[in-house]
Amino acid sequence: MAKLSNKNPTLNKKDYIRREHRLSFWLLLPTIVVFAVFMFWPVIYTVYLSFLKWNMISPVKTFVGFNNYVKIFKSTEFIVTLKNTGLYMLLFVVIDVVVPYIVSYCLTYLVKRLKGFYKVAIFVPSLISLVIGGLIMSWIWNSVSGPLATIWSFFGGKFPNWAATSGLVIVVISMVVSWKMFGYNVIVLVSAIDNVPMELIETAKIENTPNVEIFFKIVLPLTSAQGIYTLIISLVWGLTWSYTPLNILTSGGPNNLSTNVIFEVYEKAFTIFSTGEASALAVIALFLFIVFLVLEFVFVEKRVFYEN
Repeated sequence: MAKLSNKNPTLNKKDYIRREHRLSFWLLLPTIVVFAVFMFWPVIYTVYLSFLKWNMISPVKTFVGFNNYVKIFKSTEFIVTLKNTGLYMLLFVVIDVVVPYIVSYCLTYLVKRLKGFYKVAIFVPSLISLVIGGLIMSWIWNSVSGPLATIWSFFGGKFPNWAATSGLVIVVISMVVSWKMFGYNVIVLVSAIDNVPMELIETAKIENTPNVEIFFKIVLPLTSAQGIYTLIISLVWGLTWSYTPLNILTSGGPNNLSTNVIFEVYEKAFTIFSTGEASALAVIALFLFIVFLVLEFVFVEKRVFYEN
């Protein structure tokens, strides 16, 4: 007589799921440890330092409560820094998201020949270092001997000194940083637009739909996930990379007209060694970025199209 199996299929399935969960945990554990050591702990330690008065040299750390935050919020430089940071972000969105979207659309649907050449030509400048890019851009915008000044003087005008002109100095610094991001974003967006079903585009063209309408009603919604990706990395990389051209070209001047939050954090920490204020400013910047991500999720993310 055959022996009846006492195995319960339901229990076996549950055991299998438990084993899979345990295996997933152990596979994720190294990543969790790395994030804890290199991401979470620095954030926690920065918050801790923001309540102290310390110069990174003295062994004594004095607890000052919220004094560092109060000092930052009362400073007129903080308002200027916030305004400048907002202008930087706006320029990064325009130069590194809006313009690459338009260029990518043109490369995909309007350019018929030499597409590969144009992609390479657009991407190659992103390989140039920020230092070299900053020096080249400084020469282009030189108010005495630069090519723009030469063209300007040909028409009888006097080219402004960009490094001493409010607003213009931020535009130039943003262009230096965008040098690094523009080509990469174009490649990402071209790849996204290439995956839009051609049947939709052809149908729209048969119905004589204008290219502008095709872009806003078909291409933009179907590539919104990649658009959000380029938006976020452009803001994060843009503000992070802006330190190099700021340091070599303007040092945040004149009169803090070109500085931003990232540059101010570095200057407070490693130039004047005010670690507490630098940490407090970093915490404020992190909070503002989290608010931006929440607003982006609430008002934008729900409308993003993700392909199954």
